[in-house]
Amino acid sequence: MGSRQGSALCAGEQSVAQTAEPLPASMPSMTASSLPPPSSISFDRDALFLDFDGTLAEIAPAPDLVAFTPEARALLETLVHSFSGAVAIVTGRKISEIDHHLAPLILPVSGLYGLVHRSSDGAIADLRPPGTLVAHAAAVLKSFVERHPGLLLELKGQTIALHYRARPELALACRIAANAALEGQQGLKIIDGKMVIEIAPAEADKGRAVLTFLDEPPFFGRRPVYIGDDVSDEAAFAVADELGGLTIKIGPGPTTARHWAADNADVLEWLGAVSTASIRKTS
Repeated sequence: MGSRQGSALCAGEQSVAQTAEPLPASMPSMTASSLPPPSSISFDRDALFLDFDGTLAEIAPAPDLVAFTPEARALLETLVHSFSGAVAIVTGRKISEIDHHLAPLILPVSGLYGLVHRSSDGAIADLRPPGTLVAHAAAVLKSFVERHPGLLLELKGQTIALHYRARPELALACRIAANAALEGQQGLKIIDGKMVIEIAPAEADKGRAVLTFLDEPPFFGRRPVYIGDDVSDEAAFAVADELGGLTIKIGPGPTTARHWAADNADVLEWLGAVSTASIRKTS
């Protein structure tokens, strides 16, 4: 890894986005979109990194209820062609779930917050196989969920997601349970999300995921453009900004991203404008 990317990785690791502490906002929270001109994006020099839930698709009451529209799929296919393949999904989901939603498209994907990586050539690297620490935490949370109807425990192998969207009044109780599941355990961390708390190995980091892509074709040498909506995306924002990239946060809340979109519909509309922009910068 080059020194420039090593510096960016430090920025991502130092981000507080994946801790229980509040995020330091570089700008006030926004409710209206503040997006860059579509013509500022270069198909030849930029690489596009997209979160899935809340970015390409609206967040649903449960993960299996998310709907990825045919219109969004068609737009994504156009963007992949325009960027010469330099488009990747960076998500907390499993790669197989992304493939299900995007079919028949098969894209480079970093799944489980970078723990599983699929390159543009289809090669898959499992950076952290499931271990006994995650299994222990899962057992603790399973007992907690059984005592609280309405909660959903999603077992992803390397990570665990405790969803409380149907029981928002249990947010604090879920946080306490997650902390209890980590008690005495080393090498695991909590990743906060929208109505979800995840437990993952310490290596899980969307910033690392972006850096991994930037070390391989067709992303190598391109400027990262990262779009996401959740706390876990802050590490990727930090890395992209450190490398002179462009960052867009969707929805309200503190963030270090330099641009904002009110919702994923605004982002899809903006991406549509990017895909039809007549200006293509060249080096």
